[in-house]
Amino acid sequence: MISDATPLSAPTLEGTDDDQLLRVSLGPQHPSTHGVFRMNVVLDGETVVRLKPVFGYLHRNHEKIAEGGPYLHAMPYTDRLDYICPLTNNWAYALSVEKLAGIEVPERAEYMRVILAELTRLINHTAFMGFILGDMGAWGSALMYAFREREKILDLFEDLTGARMMANFMRFGGCRYDLPEGWIGQVSRIIDDYGPFLDEMEQLLIGNEILLARAQDVGQLPPEQLVNGGVTGPMLRAAGISYDLRKVEPYGIYDRFDFRIPLGEKGDCYDRIMIRFLEMRESLKILRQAIDALPEGDFINPKAKLRNFKPPVGDAYGRIEGPKGELGFHLISDGTTDPYRFRVRAPSFVNLTLLEDMCLGLDLADVVIILGSIDIVLGEVDR
Repeated sequence: MISDATPLSAPTLEGTDDDQLLRVSLGPQHPSTHGVFRMNVVLDGETVVRLKPVFGYLHRNHEKIAEGGPYLHAMPYTDRLDYICPLTNNWAYALSVEKLAGIEVPERAEYMRVILAELTRLINHTAFMGFILGDMGAWGSALMYAFREREKILDLFEDLTGARMMANFMRFGGCRYDLPEGWIGQVSRIIDDYGPFLDEMEQLLIGNEILLARAQDVGQLPPEQLVNGGVTGPMLRAAGISYDLRKVEPYGIYDRFDFRIPLGEKGDCYDRIMIRFLEMRESLKILRQAIDALPEGDFINPKAKLRNFKPPVGDAYGRIEGPKGELGFHLISDGTTDPYRFRVRAPSFVNLTLLEDMCLGLDLADVVIILGSIDIVLGEVDR
């Protein structure tokens, strides 16, 4: 933490002298900010009275680049949004193009997408557990414990796509490759071992008095304010609101699977942590069902045209329940090979907009935990 050299316009605080306020800058190069992200904080003693997020340090012009080339040209760029979850990014974009052009997806490809998406959810939430403990000061063993399990799934992704993170795997109408021989057997073994890992991790956390003291009753907001702010994903469900696109607007073949939507009560940082534990257990249920029902057949629609692809004039919005919340792509076509408009609805960015409201009146030390509980990736915040 360093004193901010640039003065902030102080808020109007009844009964508080302006010269008694302390202005502090967290970031942009600070371990607590999960990337190149800055928070300008105004403090009255240790109490947060104002917090201004500063975005843009990782801006890469994603949307305008996508409008400057063919539709398929944008697929590898989606990997770089939430770079922890490239395969769900791929799916959301492919789904948008398929809606725009009326492309059907074969059964086998639909099951492959579900399997990859739920493995991605496991990766994201597992990494989250390691990072949130790090935010509380437990850097090292907890993070490595989580990354050990994440590594096993990344090995699977590398076997399938050729890359651990920048997968570039989905295609309009299906997937780039079929599953290699023996790959599903590897998935089965990993998910069989994942339950005991979650049991151990949960035991490590659920009764940890440091975690309870730092996370309970911290960062709460009324459910109505979360809804009005557009918050989605685990943050919204931690506040008791049953909103999950896999249920309320099923895409792909999610309506075929038996799973529940875990809900919290208070919507504090502790509930946000526990919701992700419960969601991982539901992902394991979906994975087992998808593996058992995986059909033979095409991994991509043989009639889908990828070269010189020109969807009809119109627009479409495709959205999925990504690990961090609703990820959507709004596309407008003018009938040419390039998108006329390409816009991303990124959950990390939208969920971050209520950060100040969550932090007001709390201590500076709580800010780090609240930010970590949102689970952002700067790749999709700034784009």
